[in-house]
This record gives sequence, structure tokens and C-alpha cells, in this order.
Amino acid sequence: MMPRGGVWWFAIWTCSCLAFACPSVVNGGGVGVNWGTQAAQVLEPPIIVQMLKDNHIEKIKLFDSDHWTINFFAGTGIDVMPGIPNNQLHLFADDFDHAKDWVKENISSHLYDGGVKIKYVAVGNEPFLKAYNGSFLKTMFPALQNIQKALNDAGLGDKIKATIPQNGDVYDSGSAGPSAGNFRSDIKDLMIKISRHLRDNNAPFLVNIYPFLSLYQNPDFPVDFAFFDGGAKPVIDNGVSYTNMFDANFDTLMWSLKKAGCESVKVIVGEVGWPTDGNAKANMKMAEKFYKGFLQKIAAKKGTPMHPGQIDAYLFSLTDENMKSVAPGDFERHWGIFSYDGRPKFPIDFTTKGHNESLPVGAKNVQYLPAQWCVLDDNAKDLSTLGSNIQYACSLSDCTALRPGSSCQNLDSKSRASYAFNMYYQVNNQDVEACDFQGLAKIERKNASTSDCLFPIALESTCLKIGSMRVEVIIIFEIFIFFALF
Repeated sequence: MMPRGGVWWFAIWTCSCLAFACPSVVNGGGVGVNWGTQAAQVLEPPIIVQMLKDNHIEKIKLFDSDHWTINFFAGTGIDVMPGIPNNQLHLFADDFDHAKDWVKENISSHLYDGGVKIKYVAVGNEPFLKAYNGSFLKTMFPALQNIQKALNDAGLGDKIKATIPQNGDVYDSGSAGPSAGNFRSDIKDLMIKISRHLRDNNAPFLVNIYPFLSLYQNPDFPVDFAFFDGGAKPVIDNGVSYTNMFDANFDTLMWSLKKAGCESVKVIVGEVGWPTDGNAKANMKMAEKFYKGFLQKIAAKKGTPMHPGQIDAYLFSLTDENMKSVAPGDFERHWGIFSYDGRPKFPIDFTTKGHNESLPVGAKNVQYLPAQWCVLDDNAKDLSTLGSNIQYACSLSDCTALRPGSSCQNLDSKSRASYAFNMYYQVNNQDVEACDFQGLAKIERKNASTSDCLFPIALESTCLKIGSMRVEVIIIFEIFIFFALF
């Protein structure tokens, strides 16, 4: 349960994502990245593959199993974790044949000499969030069982394991320390069954841990406890000292598994990261500090008091996603280590080898739409509808950078209007009709960005190119048939 009022801040480490659908290698097998695609325009898979290669990132976790996308990882040696969305769980829970067909089409088809490297399948994503009101309680475990059984029947079960990316709210320790940890009371029996299934199938337990959310949710949470530099006042739990939230959260899970008789289950951190915009505590400085400490921890291979040694983890996330829900907070669209177009935001040592940190290698060969922006027209006379037009533009695009504490919060009123108009214009692929706003806007080629605030340009979509090429082929084919017939 999320603590309220005077409840001791320490309790919130185990429910840091309580109300959040936080819809998420580096070398040595320790660290990978999540790649989500909830954006108006998405970098092409070949560009993503090259980014991973350039930065020596060898593992990636996806949120679906799009066959076209996964094909681009064939022959790269990059370990891919395909995903099954929550809204598809019922298909696999009720029909084993459907699970077999899915494995055949989305797993087996990629496994050929020089094909895609797959070790895990992520079934669902944080399905037991309290925000879901129990929507997946009946379908999650049967779906997991059927996918693993289908993998076994395909002769893949010894090499590929099905698991569930869980939110950290599936366990807690009340107001005590990690040793009091146990699975959440309302799902305890189900979580024990799932954990024992993972144990019996030698599959890992995936958990998402977000120190940022503890800091975001509770103003009394000690800032230093979210990081790894040892500046926090230690918390002592039965003689064991904890100096950061990550270790405490991780060990609360370890105790929960131990009490379920599943202490042998391998634990992998499915998502961990820090956002860079949308909130005063979501900024590049704090993100850089968090990643530096976390990756140094991974490099040291010291683990936690209950889990000494190597910890495998997937960073969240590779790029920003400007169409994610902001119900949890405006920061949701800014988890990327890279921006929407693959530009690095801050120095980071992906190697986890303690090298001097420098900016990672950004995306190459990114194609943009023309360098033009939609802005407020200085000559507009009637500004009576300006407010409603800004509201409309923001409701259908992404204005989270304008929020208090965000990167564009200091824009003047004219520039704020221009930012909103431009976001809507770019999200709509620079459609001329998307830059009118009842005569208040105009298109111009002068970059409206400031030193602190980026006015983005939309990415060119290859899908649109493919679509137009397909139309041209169809037209040519129809012309050919016409002359052949007459």
C-alpha cells in the first residue's frame, strides 16, 4: 500500500510504481535496454540496431513481437526479448493452440542459422498493478503456463523461458525493512504459484524498480537514498545496512521469494531508469547521476546483501516516447537515454567497465521532415481563441515540456503558444492543415528553439514511403492489366 501522511517513508520503496503503468547489454551480460514505440514517429529498426552496435549494447527488451521489427535483429548477436501485451493475454489463457501458433510465428520462425537470438519471452507487462483493478488476475498465469508449454512442445523450452515483467508493487514490507518483505496480500497465493512455476521451469523473475517514483510520490523521501553515492543515512534492517532504495527494494523481493520457497529463482531487473523532463526532479543532471551510480554498481558485481554478485538489468528506456499516457505523470514521455530522434542526452558508460564517461553514439542516418516550424502568427488580430487552441493542440500532442519544473517552463506566452502549435504540427507530420488554429498560426523556416527548449522536427516515416510505393505498384499493375485486356 502507498503510505499516506505520517507513515514512515521507508515503506514506499516497495510500492514505488503502485499506481503507475510504467509501461521496459551492455557487455558482460549485465545490462540491456528497453525500447518502446509509443511515439508519433519512431526511429526505424535498422537505425536502432546500429545504435545498439555502436554502443556495445547486446540485449534489448521489447513490448510486442512485431515480426517485421524483430527480423532486423537477425544475425546481429543482439539478444531480443519479445513481449506479449496485456490485452492479448486472454487469447493465450483460453486457447493452448493459439499459444502454439504464436510461438511458431513469433519465436520459431526467427530461430535459424544466422537468425535472431532469443532467450526470454515477456508475457504481459505489470499485469497486477492496482490501477488495473484485477483485470488480468484470471488470465495472466494461464497465459504464462501456455506460452511456456508451447515453447516446450516446440523443443525450445530448455533454451527459451517465458516470464512476467512485474511491477515492484507485487511485494511490500509494510513500514519495516526488506526482511519483512512478502507478496502483496491480495495476490499472495497467485504470486506464490507464479514464482514456483518460474522456479520449476528455470525461468527468471522480472521486476521493474524505479527509485525516481519513490522520490516523485513522497516529498519526505530522502533524495540521497534514491542514488548510489553513499550520501544517504543508512537504514539498518536486522543488522544489515542499506544506503540506497534499489538494494532495499531488490532485497524485499528476495525475501518474498525466499518465503515462497523460491529463493533459487533468478531475478532480472526488467526496467530501471530516470526520466529527464516533465518534472522538477526529472532532469538530465539527476538522470546522469543515477545511471552513473547504477552502472558502477553493476560493474562492481557486488549485488545486494541478499543477492551478492552479478545483477542483470534492462535500462528504461532507449528513446523518448511522446505518445505515452501521462496519467502517472508528465515525466512518462521522457524516460529515454536518447531523445526521440536518437540524440544522446548525457554522458553514460554503457560498458560498465568504469571507463571515462562520454556521450554515447547517437542515431545515424536519421531522416527528418523539412526544417520548418508552426508558430504563433505575430499578425494575428483576434487572440480571443488562443487559449482554447493551445489547449486543443496540447491535448492531441505533447506539451509536457511546458509544465512547471520542465525544460520549456520559462518560455514567454507567445513562445508557449508557438511550442504547442508546433508540437501538434509535427505530430501530424507537418500537414499544412495542422498549422492553422483559426488563423492564429503560420509556418516559418526560422528555428523557434531556445537554448533550453527544443522545438522538434518530425521524423520522416519510411512507412509512408512504403505505403506510397505500394500505391504506385498497384497503379502500375492495374495499368498493365488494362492494356493487357484491351
